[in-house]
Amino acid sequence: MIHQYKNNGYNIVMDVNSGAVHVVDELVYDIIGLYEQSGLEEIIDALEHRYPERDIREAYLEVEMLREAGQLFTPDIYEPYAETLKDRQTVVKALCLHIAHDCNLACRYCFAGEGEYHGRKAMMSFEVGRKALDFLAANSGTRKNLEVDFFGGEPTMNFEVVKQLVEYGRSIEEANNKKFRFTLTTNGLLLNDEILDFANREMSNIVLSIDGRKEVNDRMRPARNGQGSSYDIIMPKFKQVASSRGQKNYYVRGTFTHHNLDFANDVLHLADEGFEQISVEPVVAQPSDDYAIRKEDLPVIFEQYDKLAKEIVRRKKAGKGFNFFHFMIDLDGGPCIAKRLSGCGSGCEYLAVTPWGDFYPCHQFVGNEKFRMGSVDEGIVRTDISDQFRDNNVYSKEKCKQCFAKFYCSGGCAANAYNFNGDIKSVYETGCEMQRKRVECAIMIKAAMADN
Repeated sequence: MIHQYKNNGYNIVMDVNSGAVHVVDELVYDIIGLYEQSGLEEIIDALEHRYPERDIREAYLEVEMLREAGQLFTPDIYEPYAETLKDRQTVVKALCLHIAHDCNLACRYCFAGEGEYHGRKAMMSFEVGRKALDFLAANSGTRKNLEVDFFGGEPTMNFEVVKQLVEYGRSIEEANNKKFRFTLTTNGLLLNDEILDFANREMSNIVLSIDGRKEVNDRMRPARNGQGSSYDIIMPKFKQVASSRGQKNYYVRGTFTHHNLDFANDVLHLADEGFEQISVEPVVAQPSDDYAIRKEDLPVIFEQYDKLAKEIVRRKKAGKGFNFFHFMIDLDGGPCIAKRLSGCGSGCEYLAVTPWGDFYPCHQFVGNEKFRMGSVDEGIVRTDISDQFRDNNVYSKEKCKQCFAKFYCSGGCAANAYNFNGDIKSVYETGCEMQRKRVECAIMIKAAMADN
C-alpha cells in the first residue's frame, strides 16, 4: 500500500507495509502514482508531455530498485500475525487509579461528569489502592516496569492517599522484581511546593491540564464555584513544574473544541510561555454538544495542523523548538508490531480502577456497567471483555485495513468507537480524519528537519 501527498513543498511517498518514507521529485512522484496500474511504456505515454523520455526511464528504474529493495509496494505480511493476537498471553502492565471521583473544576467537556463519573462521588482509600498495586504486581508476569497513573477527577484532592500508595509501591518493588513508574494528572489548582517536591521525587511524569490562551481555558475550565480564573491560578504553577523538571518528563495537555478551531494559537501560546512538551487534542463529544467538533470543521482544523507544523519546523531550525505530542513520530523503529496492530492495550494490558475497586477497560468506560470486568477483591471475572479487547486490532476493523495511518494510530480509541457507534470494532470517523492529517504533518516535519 502506497500513500502519496504534498505538504509544505515536499512530495512525500509512504510505503505503508514497510514503513519506508521517501521525499521525491515531481517526476518520481508521478511515476509512483501510475506504477501499479501501468507498465513503463504506458507511463512514458502518460508523462512525455511533461518530462523527457530519458528522464522518465531513469526515474522508473529508481522506482524499480526501491521496490526490489523492499521499500516500495511491499506486500502486507502482518495480517496473518494479527490473527494470533487474540490468542497471545497478555499481562497487565498499567493501571489508571481513579484516586478521586471529585473535582474542583467544572470543565464543560469533561467525560467524567465534572469528576464524579455519573454521580458517584468518592475518594479511593489506601486499602483499595494497595489491593490494586498488589493485583498489578501479581498479574504482570515477568514484566519489570509497571505504569500507574493517579487520575481523577482531581487526584490532589486525595493526595495523602497518593503518597501512601507510592510509599507502599516502593516497599514491594524489590520482593516482586518490579519498578513502578508513577504519573500524576492534575489541573493544578491545589499544586504547592510540598506536592511538587514529592512529585519530582516520585513521579516519572506529570500531566498538567490547561487549554491554552486565558480566554479559551477559562471558558471551558471554570472553577467549580464559577468564580475566578483557573488560568491565572495554574499558569505560574505549571511554569514552576516545567522548570523544576528541566523541561522533561511532563507535558501540558489541553483540549480544543468547536469554539477555538484556531487551536494552533493555543499551542503556540503555550510554547511562547516556555513549555517544551505540549499536547492539545480535539474534544470528543456528542453532536448535540455546542462545543463538539463537526465534520464541517475539518478543513479549518487541517489548516491549523499545517500552520502548526510549519511553525514547528521554523522554530526547530532556529533552535527554539518544542515537542507537540501528535507530531511525535518514530520512523526508525517505533512500537513493536503487536502494539502497532492493537494499540493501547486497554481491557487486557491496561485497566482503570474506580475508588471502590472495580476494574474497567479504561477510564473512559468507567460508569458503564456493561464493561465492569471485576474488582480488586474478585480479580478479573469478565474474561470475555478482555478477549473482546485483545481481538481488537487494525485487521479486525474493516475501515482500518485500507488506511495508510493504521500502523501509527493502531486503530484509534476503542472508547470513542463505542461511544459513537456502540461497537469497539468500529471507528470514530471524524477522529480518523484528524489522525491521518496529523500523521502527514508529522512526516513532513521529519522531512523538513532532514533537509538542511
